[in-house]
Amino acid sequence: MQPFALPRLESLRLHAEEATRDRPPAHDALHVARVARLAAHLAAAEGADVELTVAAALLHELVNLPKHHVDSARSGDLCADAARALLEREGWPAAERERVVACIRDHAFSKGVEPESLEGRVLQDADRLDAIGAIGLARMWATTTEMQRPFYDEVDPFCAARAPDDKRFGLDHVYRKLLAIPARLHTETARALAAPRVDAMRAYLGALERELADG
Repeated sequence: MQPFALPRLESLRLHAEEATRDRPPAHDALHVARVARLAAHLAAAEGADVELTVAAALLHELVNLPKHHVDSARSGDLCADAARALLEREGWPAAERERVVACIRDHAFSKGVEPESLEGRVLQDADRLDAIGAIGLARMWATTTEMQRPFYDEVDPFCAARAPDDKRFGLDHVYRKLLAIPARLHTETARALAAPRVDAMRAYLGALERELADG
């Protein structure tokens, strides 16, 4: 993870790096660093508070329960609570703490919430951008392996005649979530960054379809 210029952010970066140490690669310190860089870029372009947005990005993985965990859907809420406690220990004013906490609480795709603040929408966009494109596919396959799922359904790998079920097959995640992300982005800057990432995913799907047809 690259350090950020402001001392308060560098301290948060160190806490985030420690919290994500030894995590599986879909939610590790590199993921946090990518989202933080994207958040900084989007916040600057869209007129959001860069420091608060980056703070939320750095802390958005303090708690992350595995996808197959019974309380997985509560990861965002648990992470927000952990971030509040950390920011209080770090001496952040209450008003700033709560703005950061709100961003983290509502950022998750699975929660289905649209954040009220611009900073929250920017964090959500940054996190979603890291779920698509080449890196998004790498994260998807890492999670597929972690959950011990088959890569694809042998009969209908591309969900042509069935509803996608990413609890059963890894590739289904593309159809259940990843291809839907661009339409759910909030900012023009994020949508511009998403376009080539979607092109990369579609090119990959085409290559995979040709390879499976070879056999």
